[in-house]
Amino acid sequence: MSSEDPIERTLLGGEPRYRKAEVAEAAGVELARAERLWEAMGFAHVADDEVVFTEADVTALRMLVQLVSAEIITSEVETAVARSLAQTMSRLAEWQVGIFKSVLGTKFAEDIDTTAQFAEAVLPVMDQLQGYVWRRHLAAIAGRELNETDTRVEEPTLVVGFADLVGYTRLVRDFSELELARLIDDFEDLVTRVIAENHGRIVKTVGDEVLFVTDTAQSAAEIALSLNEGVAAEPRLPPLRIGLARGRVLARFGDVYGSTVNIASRLTTLARPASVLIDRECAAVLRDHRDFSLTSIGPNKVQGFRGLRAWALRRAG
Repeated sequence: MSSEDPIERTLLGGEPRYRKAEVAEAAGVELARAERLWEAMGFAHVADDEVVFTEADVTALRMLVQLVSAEIITSEVETAVARSLAQTMSRLAEWQVGIFKSVLGTKFAEDIDTTAQFAEAVLPVMDQLQGYVWRRHLAAIAGRELNETDTRVEEPTLVVGFADLVGYTRLVRDFSELELARLIDDFEDLVTRVIAENHGRIVKTVGDEVLFVTDTAQSAAEIALSLNEGVAAEPRLPPLRIGLARGRVLARFGDVYGSTVNIASRLTTLARPASVLIDRECAAVLRDHRDFSLTSIGPNKVQGFRGLRAWALRRAG
């Protein structure tokens, strides 16, 4: 888009008027630091003479630097903060542009003025909804952390779950884009509803797979079994493989890391279609639970985890 594009002016909230060196100077930041943050947010490289920045860019850069100056975040993690925020917002923006295209049809590309007017009308509503959802999640997570008795806040004990659609590669090959989009929508609708109903949190979805966490093995077990039951009741959806593991998890910038995550992932690859495999730690908690039945499948040869033991999880009775 050019600086004369009405859509660009609407979406950016102002006229591009700055080069990158001018933005850095106006924000009181070294150019190299500004470029590093820009790239961390996933934006394309900008030549020295390109006029693509607005007042909003100056303000945003200044605010991020102020967070470091006020010691709210450290200078060592400011790039990670920018990258994490960008990954979330980029996916949201892709979805929103998809809405524009579905509503406007061919006018989206052919009638720039109509597209700009539509964006100007819809953006304030989307902005308010984003703020509302963010504050709700912020309140929920803050409340959970305030009630957390574990003193090792950065490495809480969680149950990590992976749910993977079986045969996704074949579906991509055989389905039309519209059919595949509907299938993914159905899958994401199911996992979002089931995980929320059972007090879990979605960490991320990547095409055919969802990564989620819960505070208890009971909640994770209920999510896993309910997901398989929900898929079985929906003929359009292929079966799931699900793996659960319990242990210490490094939670960082909205993602989770560590051996517990890796074990859950490995169990998912071992699981048969429409089944749930759990690790030793989950099995220890669920073994005597009246709602669940466990069947040991013995040690498995898995790269990186010698003699990994697993149990098949089912409903009791």
